[in-house]
Amino acid sequence: MNKINLPQAAALTSPNPVTLVCTQKPDGSTNLATVSWWTYLSFRPNMIAYAMAKTSYSGEMVRNNKKVILTIPGAEIGEAVMGCGSTTGRNTDKAATFVIELAEVENSSIKIPVHSRVAIQCSLKEYHEVGDHYLYICDVEQVYGNADEEALFAWNGYGKVAPAKQNV
Repeated sequence: MNKINLPQAAALTSPNPVTLVCTQKPDGSTNLATVSWWTYLSFRPNMIAYAMAKTSYSGEMVRNNKKVILTIPGAEIGEAVMGCGSTTGRNTDKAATFVIELAEVENSSIKIPVHSRVAIQCSLKEYHEVGDHYLYICDVEQVYGNADEEALFAWNGYGKVAPAKQNV
């Protein structure tokens, strides 16, 4: 074994699940941010957590609104997912820019990409500073799924997104 840094370890542990963090902007539109640092925390009660850079506009929106939907994007929008991860939503309508069709979610003003395998509707419980990121801990309110969509994963230290293939 050789000494490596944490980003190199991230590349060696690929693939990692990728998600689009969907939040509501002040004008009522939906912002989409690509994140792969997320996890399930508890099934009783249902809770998840995800990390975003402190400078993230989506993080600012969830701290203000206390509502967020994490979606597992479908393979059909893979290129758009990469674009959402490299552009700020502060002055950009990412859904329009990257041609992502959005759908409504019951009991939410936040929309989600039509091509989503899973959508996890949450309320923010708390957040904590963790180095250059905030860790968002959320209570899960509702979960939706579509097994017909092929999920995306982050590969090569988050350098690309693609479906994961099993050799059975």
